[in-house]
Amino acid sequence: MSTTLSTPREESVLARQIAFAAAFLLPAAKLLEVPSLLAKHAGGDLLLPALLHFLIQTLVLLGVLYAASRSEKTILERLQSWLGKGVYIFYVLYAVYFLFAAVLPLLDLEKFVYAAFFDTAPTTFSFAVFFFFSAYLCTKGFKSIGRSADLCIFLFLFPFFALLVMAFPATDFSALLPLFGTPFPRSATAVSITMPHFSDAVLLLPLIANLRYQKNDGIKITVGYTAGAAFSLLFFAFFFGIFSSIAPREHYAFAKIAQYFPALSVVGRIDLIFIYLLTVVLLLYTCLPLQYATDLTARLLHTERKTLLSAVLNFSLLLAVLFTNRFYDTFYRWISGKLPFVFWIFAVILPLLLLLLPKQENHKKESDYA
Repeated sequence: MSTTLSTPREESVLARQIAFAAAFLLPAAKLLEVPSLLAKHAGGDLLLPALLHFLIQTLVLLGVLYAASRSEKTILERLQSWLGKGVYIFYVLYAVYFLFAAVLPLLDLEKFVYAAFFDTAPTTFSFAVFFFFSAYLCTKGFKSIGRSADLCIFLFLFPFFALLVMAFPATDFSALLPLFGTPFPRSATAVSITMPHFSDAVLLLPLIANLRYQKNDGIKITVGYTAGAAFSLLFFAFFFGIFSSIAPREHYAFAKIAQYFPALSVVGRIDLIFIYLLTVVLLLYTCLPLQYATDLTARLLHTERKTLLSAVLNFSLLLAVLFTNRFYDTFYRWISGKLPFVFWIFAVILPLLLLLLPKQENHKKESDYA
């Protein structure tokens, strides 16, 4: 049945759009809690664990792209041929993983929205509006991810650099010196604790797995991810250059980075315009794992009707967020202290195992799926 194979051609995502997602969508996850976490555990060397993460994820991405380039068939088609019905195990594991991985970004987004956009105490269900938005996107398939990536060129680039320009007068880059001043064990701890926030390659995996690889696709996607990594590293440098010793206490980094811009006292909080635009990118990013989980579950159930499925999954996550929000600190210590291995397995080891896929050429006429 078609739902076990690749995404229909009209629902496929172009290599250009995957590159845009890597460059302009994935960095959104690094602009909230990650800078303060890195500063807490690595101090002025916060760029080192971040760079290690990006190097690891780049290697994983290159491995997945090489696996995709070895055949005219998509990775999912080859998995289907190689594993047969065993491919359902792959679908189940990653559907559960994406649902699990979605919880922490949802909690961070909820706390940020409440802190940044509500002057009074919000009601318990104020954040429920997000799940209506997410449920709608989850019914639209991978095509909506491609369109979101295209849109994020404008939603990300202009506000991102506008905030950095506003932050520049208050930035002291000498706060990052001396280089390698933090003991390596602390930097290694920072790598482990922040792994849930840097599992980037696996968020591109479903898109690449449905991509019928063509010449230079790998270059486009790798350049896109490298650009996204550069944006994140630049932001971390500005963040620590502004807040220095108090950086570990400064949460929701991109909402605060321009607050010392001198002109704000005259013209008002014009930085909020850029914060709102980046929040839209953050919303689209947070929907990604939910969209993947919906698609994988639909494949398991052999259905293309995702409306009810999307509603059930999003309602379940709403309940999960309402429950875990009461125990946020405990949940975060649990997921970052006890369960980083889950992210290493699903975001690093399993994607690299795709290199073992046998090379299969498709000499038949191309079907309606790509």
